[in-house]
Amino acid sequence: MTSNLRPGLKRDAVRDYLLDLVAGRGPGEAIPSERDLAAELGVSRPTLRAAVDDLVRSGVLVREQGRGTFTGPHRVTQALAATPSGSFYAPPAEGEWSSQVLDFGTLVAGPQLARRLQLAPAAPVLRVVRLRVVDGEPMAIERLHLPYELVVGLEPDDMVAGSFYRLLRERFGVDVRSAVQTLEATVTDESEAGLLGVPEHFPALMVERTTRDAGGRIVEFVRSVYRGDRYRVTSELHFDAASG
Repeated sequence: MTSNLRPGLKRDAVRDYLLDLVAGRGPGEAIPSERDLAAELGVSRPTLRAAVDDLVRSGVLVREQGRGTFTGPHRVTQALAATPSGSFYAPPAEGEWSSQVLDFGTLVAGPQLARRLQLAPAAPVLRVVRLRVVDGEPMAIERLHLPYELVVGLEPDDMVAGSFYRLLRERFGVDVRSAVQTLEATVTDESEAGLLGVPEHFPALMVERTTRDAGGRIVEFVRSVYRGDRYRVTSELHFDAASG
């Protein structure tokens, strides 16, 4: 470890070392003690502890009182794969996914949802809130909004398992083809933390998606909160001479 780095940069270097250390271990494996790591890297205990604290907050490491520090649980990966045209498609994410429906009902679109879904403000919208569960563990809270006229007859039980987009295509003739999706960092509020089984203000990903059918009509607006310690999105990038 280079000794003339500024304290903040030294902590970053320690963090990078720890990330490499974790990458070579499976979930739940112990890492060396802070004392041993500080001695090995030639840094102070406070510097080492600050880097470990960063990774504990993000879920990469887990501290257990009286036992030590361990690698965090496996993260579910959602890949975004590039197509020859330069767009992306989303293969199924890892794990066994199911849902618990928390809220299911209609509401008047109002100005904001009307703009999102390109509807009249007085148009009815179906709102579905569901807790997404992967391999038995809560992963995300998903809030879906759909033009009601497209899904007349949809029931809460339809939202528990299986592919929702396949259901839209096969039962309602809605052929989902494209979406614009954004991701940004956020933290859980009190309600979200309780549902996801994490502390309040826990790191999370906010995902918003606007989905269109084959004719370009907007058929869905979704806002979801994913656990930051258990979910990640990966993509493959291609560069050419004009890339920055």
